[in-house]
Amino acid sequence: MAQIANPRIKRALVSVSNKEGIVEFCSTLSKDFGVEIISTGGTLKALIDSGIKAIEISQYTGFPEIMDGRVKTLHPKVHGGILSRREMDQQVMKENAIEEIDLVVVNLYPFIETVAKEGTALEEAIENIDIGGPSMVRSAAKNNLYTGVIVEPEDYGNILEEMKENKGSLTLETRRNLAAKAFSHTANYDSAISNYLNRQQDKNSKFLFGKYELRQELRYGENPHQSAAFYIDTSDITGSSISAAKQLQGKELSYNNIADTDAAYECVKTFDEPACVIVKHANPCGIALGNNILDAYQRAFASDETSAFGGIIAFNQSLDDETAQKIIDNQFVEVIIAPGVTEKARDILASKENIRLLDTELLGEAEKGSKLLSVNGGLLVQDNDIAVITEQDLKVVSEREPSPEEIKNCLFAWKVCKFVKSNAIVYTKDNQTIGIGAGQMSRIDSAKIAASKAEERGFNTKECCMASDAFFPFRDGIDAAAKIGITSVIQPGGSMRDQEVIDAANEANMAMVFTGVRHFRH
Repeated sequence: MAQIANPRIKRALVSVSNKEGIVEFCSTLSKDFGVEIISTGGTLKALIDSGIKAIEISQYTGFPEIMDGRVKTLHPKVHGGILSRREMDQQVMKENAIEEIDLVVVNLYPFIETVAKEGTALEEAIENIDIGGPSMVRSAAKNNLYTGVIVEPEDYGNILEEMKENKGSLTLETRRNLAAKAFSHTANYDSAISNYLNRQQDKNSKFLFGKYELRQELRYGENPHQSAAFYIDTSDITGSSISAAKQLQGKELSYNNIADTDAAYECVKTFDEPACVIVKHANPCGIALGNNILDAYQRAFASDETSAFGGIIAFNQSLDDETAQKIIDNQFVEVIIAPGVTEKARDILASKENIRLLDTELLGEAEKGSKLLSVNGGLLVQDNDIAVITEQDLKVVSEREPSPEEIKNCLFAWKVCKFVKSNAIVYTKDNQTIGIGAGQMSRIDSAKIAASKAEERGFNTKECCMASDAFFPFRDGIDAAAKIGITSVIQPGGSMRDQEVIDAANEANMAMVFTGVRHFRH
């Protein structure tokens, strides 16, 4: 089939929900390139009010808008004009008085923004499902040999520049790039609708559609030979998370920075008192509460000064100048994230321009959502682990009742343990971690590592708490803890050897509580 090289754009159909830049764009199309503009509804009004000549869609089709605007562009003159193959369809175009449409500028009803609002009724969501828009976008994208399609306002400037360089036309390469972007746009839109409607029925989708938009290409992944990119959940753009954070200074975030910062921030969000979490290689190395965030930071840093080097620091309160200065004095840090940063703190951290400083503005809470894990040839999906344990949920299984102080210590240790890679053992005292054993194949090995960390830092382990993310399969972990003076244990329970483990606790006069909840983290 012969190709018409870069046809000049003579006629454009413009109908946008997001009107950012549309008046300026259409003004240039009309005045500088003589493009005839066909438009609809609010877009038409905006153009005419700005003095831009535009033809109303019903004028072009000869058929009125009906059903409160539900049907206005679903017409052969619209789709024939967009889909026509210039050298093959001339006769049928002439017979049906169809004119060629060379450019489609369309973005869709704000369905995603509508359902993101709290309390949106199903009826309102349904009315914001666009039908004609996706049809026009897909028609133009399919016919990219002849027709251009624009779905994002940020493309307007580049399109006008190219038209200026190419005497009012677009290259085939550009039309194909725009087509790929257009199909991504409609795919994401349909995905959002599918996900929303399935959620209304409390169902999992038969097919798992994406709802993620590219935030940035990353220099590399976990290692330099791996390519990587960062996508954000477009349905949660107003949340408090690493995805919604604003970077105030520092180098571009890396793959590992993002993963570790997410772990640190989601952990610190679980505490009500001023808290600091320091993460290194996806695991907390120091967590503490304090009278203020400076106190919390100093205690978290003291938990493991060596591991904190080059770590990620997260706070659950606004970062102040005194804390910022103490961080610079103490250590090298990759990322600091907090729900607010004072001007004085920003000025202090500016002296270390490579520190990545992130502001989430609001703290937020742990939200029910999904965790995705890719495996070769597939994807694992599960709910976020947002289980919370209170004092009332604890079951005392030992002969000795825990003291109020031990209960407080256990609950703090349990929150920490949830964010440590399995097998996880955490030793805490006075709302401060003093030893963390993470990611071991054997639970007793995690217990020994936690103990060695505490010893290395010179902590007294007597009257400390031990938390385990899953049940103890044998009594050896309890025996090891007893030797270093641990007096309280919090764990899920549920092992076939629970009684053996309880007996070990009783022999050591330990208080032991079961949560009935497991916190595996792989």
